[in-house]
Amino acid sequence: MRQIRDRHAEVEIELADPGLASDPGRLAGLGREYANLTRKVELIDQIAAAESDLKSNRELAGDDDPEIRELARAECVAVESRLDKLNRQLNLALAPSDPMDSRDAIIEIRAGTGGEEAALFAGDLLRMYQRYCERRRLKFELLELNLSQTGGVKEAIAAVRGENPFRQLKFERGVHRVQRVPVTESSGRIHTSAASVAVLPEAGEVEVSIDQEDLRIDVFRSSGHGGQSVNTTDSAVRITHRPTGITVSMQDEKSQHKNRAKGMRILRSRLLERERERQMAERGADRRDQIGSGDRSAKMRTYNFPQDRLTDHRIGLTVHGLESIFDGRLEDLVARLEDADLAERLADQGSAS
Repeated sequence: MRQIRDRHAEVEIELADPGLASDPGRLAGLGREYANLTRKVELIDQIAAAESDLKSNRELAGDDDPEIRELARAECVAVESRLDKLNRQLNLALAPSDPMDSRDAIIEIRAGTGGEEAALFAGDLLRMYQRYCERRRLKFELLELNLSQTGGVKEAIAAVRGENPFRQLKFERGVHRVQRVPVTESSGRIHTSAASVAVLPEAGEVEVSIDQEDLRIDVFRSSGHGGQSVNTTDSAVRITHRPTGITVSMQDEKSQHKNRAKGMRILRSRLLERERERQMAERGADRRDQIGSGDRSAKMRTYNFPQDRLTDHRIGLTVHGLESIFDGRLEDLVARLEDADLAERLADQGSAS
């Protein structure tokens, strides 16, 4: 713990150096490290205060006055519960972590198999993540929205900013399945539809260098629902990165310049993720090792509406209460996934040592 405090003080001094402004990459890296260390120091201080509080109340629990004893014992239970939560948070903070956890995130939602019902489900997922981000005080910025004829979502792309957005959302990546009776189904038959979610750490311009010669930029008129043209100017942009074949289309803004800027943000993040995947492959990381990056997408999650049940197949978790979940109350689910991730990372660390 002393090492954490010492490093925290060192980084604070480094950040105060006026010359650091000339090195944006190092400034950003130190800023992220400082925020991470500050959180750890705060948790250590809170745990120390809670342990002192618990010790005092345990002493009072032996008091001669029965009323004081009862109050002290009740307080002990409350403090022990608080200590459990704080220790869990500290264990998560101290465990080997994904260096991208503190990054802003790009989240992409696409309707899969199931036609219009899949698009409606993708829309439900979009609203769920918007509500979750509101609850977590994360800024949710919609970059691109492509709607279906019935108002469902064919594709949505958003940027999320705040405290550790990538860490809070990375376990959502993968294929989400829904089992329910579609609003368009007259016979009451249950359908299974799907939507895919991608969560990428947002890359900065300094980190991902893109040669303009490697880009093909196509411009075209924006289209509305059903492909109808809604703009008389060529404001929509399609960016193709020739070396990788990655393509990003953006038409949400009326300005071609703004659409291009948003498209480049997404392209940089996709290229960063591609490089991360390449590095993991070179290290021989299998799917079990990739839990830390959220890459656990094979048979990920099912939402069964007739049984009001969510099943997360990755950790064998079943919970009920879909109305609450689709209202963005994902904290308990995220905590369970983080616990499973922590246990696996600690096991990997132990086997490697």
